[in-house]
Amino acid sequence: MDKTLLDVLVDHLNKGDHAQNGGKPHVYNAAIKAIRDKCGLDITKEKICSRMKTFDKHYEVITKILSQSGFDWDWVNNKLLMDSDDVWDKYVKANDKVSCYKNKEVKNCEAICTIYSEDHATSEGAMTGTEASPKFPPKRMRTREAILCMLGDMKGTFRDAMKSLEPLELSKVTPPLEILAALKVIPDFGRQVMPQAYGKLILSERLFQALI
Repeated sequence: MDKTLLDVLVDHLNKGDHAQNGGKPHVYNAAIKAIRDKCGLDITKEKICSRMKTFDKHYEVITKILSQSGFDWDWVNNKLLMDSDDVWDKYVKANDKVSCYKNKEVKNCEAICTIYSEDHATSEGAMTGTEASPKFPPKRMRTREAILCMLGDMKGTFRDAMKSLEPLELSKVTPPLEILAALKVIPDFGRQVMPQAYGKLILSERLFQALI
């Protein structure tokens, strides 16, 4: 259910259809319909608001933790990573209300971050541009995704090259007759070695240019 709800919220956020600290009325209606259609659940606006408050809390707690040295985010297992238990113990000593997050699995963090980073950035009392803004570490690409991305970049580069109006510069290739003529004007160049020299020069433009 959470994923379906977040998908709807992200979709409307991308369309610029998102109100501060919650969605517009028709966004709630879209979420209720999507959850009913995809999950077979009938929920109320109040239930959606409750889940959104939970997502907001996850975002606030986790980003504050990640802003501290010694912490990272495990995108595979959807939980915090820490350099050592000592790092965690020191943090919890000053923030005892978040102790449950040590091994807590928080799914859909990418969507949560997309939605609530926007809310926190525009809310009253949000951080100024000079203050550090804690963010989730970038999600690492899987090997297959990285390869497909690389191939996509190559494909795009090839298409751009094909669309270019400027003609491609071709490597210079000296015509065979010109090579033969150049050999004939070399003083004291025997006919016996001419075929062998011609055979080498016709295969190597660089060698021919060095000769002349």
